[in-house]
Amino acid sequence: MMKTQTIERAGLDRVCAFVNGKGGVLKTTLTANLGGLLAVSGWRVLLVDFDPQGNLGLDLGYRHVEGRDDEGRGMAQSLMFGEPLKPLKDVRKNLDVIPGGAHLDQAAAGLVSLAGKNARGAKLALAAALTPIADQYDIIFIDCPPGNEPLQLAALGAASRIIVPTKTDAGGREGLLGVAKRLDSVIDVNPGIDLLGVIIAATSSSAKSVQRVVRDAIIDAFGTDEVLFDNMVRHAESPAQAVRERGVLVHELEEQVNSGPKWFEVLRGTAKAGPSQPRSAGNVAEDLHRIAQELVVRLEAAEQRNAS
Repeated sequence: MMKTQTIERAGLDRVCAFVNGKGGVLKTTLTANLGGLLAVSGWRVLLVDFDPQGNLGLDLGYRHVEGRDDEGRGMAQSLMFGEPLKPLKDVRKNLDVIPGGAHLDQAAAGLVSLAGKNARGAKLALAAALTPIADQYDIIFIDCPPGNEPLQLAALGAASRIIVPTKTDAGGREGLLGVAKRLDSVIDVNPGIDLLGVIIAATSSSAKSVQRVVRDAIIDAFGTDEVLFDNMVRHAESPAQAVRERGVLVHELEEQVNSGPKWFEVLRGTAKAGPSQPRSAGNVAEDLHRIAQELVVRLEAAEQRNAS
């Protein structure tokens, strides 16, 4: 197991972890799509798939591609033995990825062993791995596993900000409380960690009614509802299925929809019918664009507060 080096926190000031103790709250979807949108706008983005399921590779289209997907081997070796991280380059323009996958289960076991001897070192293992490459990027997003405590603690040990996606059901709200407890567990090694915000995901209700449902849970977990993002992600099953099957991001799917043949062109015989396209992709893409804009505003405001 690696020896933890001194961590230079200034180099990790734009590391954001998407975390919730509950699965199925769109952590991976938000990590991939918000990272993709920032990359399109010119940011240099690194996405860290810190989940043994490795589903970030499905959203970005490299899962099980030989020579591209190492199923978390590189990350595991970095956590356990201090090997340098080697990101998968140019998954999209301006977008690199550290793949996750099954090898992270072994890394989690190694972190448990290390924590018995050096709890601080276990919590800072990811921070130590990211420090040498962090200055190559404008922002780093970590997709955290829902229930793997050693990996979650290592992710929070590296992050300067956390973003908590949640649904409005009881499971999602319970996950908020779990995040608050995890934060208490890393304050000793990462006292500057801050909550950037809570994003309501996969909702089909109006904004006002949804916010009323979840506001009390946010206050219970974090003491204030000011952390709640103004924008939410609407539930849309068809585009969610399409992007995973095709390995594209939502804004890329929207471009496919808009560039495809129109129904009347097919009817007239002037165009051939293409694959069925989910028309609701535009709604979800709009939501994600707005959340990306709000994320940048919140991040810049937090940095200004810290600088003052």
